[in-house]
Amino acid sequence: MAKLTGKLILIAEDDDLMGQMLAKKLIEEEAKVERSANGEQALEMLKAKRYDVILLDLMLPKLDGYGVLSALSTIDVSKGTPVIILSNLGQKPDVEKGTALGAKKFLIKALFSLDEIADSILEVLK
Repeated sequence: MAKLTGKLILIAEDDDLMGQMLAKKLIEEEAKVERSANGEQALEMLKAKRYDVILLDLMLPKLDGYGVLSALSTIDVSKGTPVIILSNLGQKPDVEKGTALGAKKFLIKALFSLDEIADSILEVLK
């Protein structure tokens, strides 16, 4: 697998263990990782700098992932940043809403390994 060397990735995930595991895996792939535990914090971070990819949970406190996705198009520095939704929600309406709001991929946490998530990041960066 190719590395994510130097790529800056924002993980918006309120489950601390999941966030830690994702961060550890991506750092092993030589990415730079920043984490946010809620949607409002994620938006503030997205206003402050440009990320190469955003891993976005939908069930976030303060502002859900859909709210983050909706606001993303209004943030100049983050326009066009690829978003991968990583959620336990996976019903057809959830997926359709996420992709309609601009997500490049929709991954259901329980169905994807950390390696597969890293591969998906590489795919959206191509």
